[in-house]
Amino acid sequence: MTPVSGQPFSATVTIEVKRELRDGSFWQRVATSLIARDSQGQIHNEAHAFVPLGLDRKSTLMSVHIYDPRTRLSTFLNPNTHIARQSTLAREPATAPPANWAQMDQRFRPSTNVQLEDLGTQTMEGFYVHGYRRTNTYDAQSTGTGRSIVVMDEYWYAEDIRLNLLEKHNDPRKGDFTTTVTQMDRTEPAGELFVVPAGFRIVDVTPQN
Repeated sequence: MTPVSGQPFSATVTIEVKRELRDGSFWQRVATSLIARDSQGQIHNEAHAFVPLGLDRKSTLMSVHIYDPRTRLSTFLNPNTHIARQSTLAREPATAPPANWAQMDQRFRPSTNVQLEDLGTQTMEGFYVHGYRRTNTYDAQSTGTGRSIVVMDEYWYAEDIRLNLLEKHNDPRKGDFTTTVTQMDRTEPAGELFVVPAGFRIVDVTPQN
């Protein structure tokens, strides 16, 4: 998530993981979380535990990240220990998601084993999005598996809200990862999402110079 002011929203993020096992069966897990950003650019980003795909129960909340771009104060909430670890970042985060190589570095010159594709545009969740794909081929010597592999990364970026609405990562060694943003609500999120809840102990972990 990017801390951009003037573009409030809340949404659901779903992360699906799929791996093929040695016996030919598939290991599939899913995690669903809440994300939000207010008009000031503050962000709320939850992380939930993965559960088996198709299991009808909510996954456990593992942590919450809150960030205020006005003060550069980053807070990680641990709901199990009720500790809020806070630090002041030395610099502001980028305004485009970290996976967006096309937006972040126009000087990027891939090696001969990397193929870059512009996938064009479409509409997702009512937003105009632009898609990009990067395919990286690794030879058998570098993979350690005795065979060459192809790793693919794809994202669909909504410039209006500076957010990827769909990300895909495919690595034969680790599996398929798909992150999807849905249930987008453009109204102002509740202010309580961006403050440390009562009962949490705040610990300052800002590195000392």
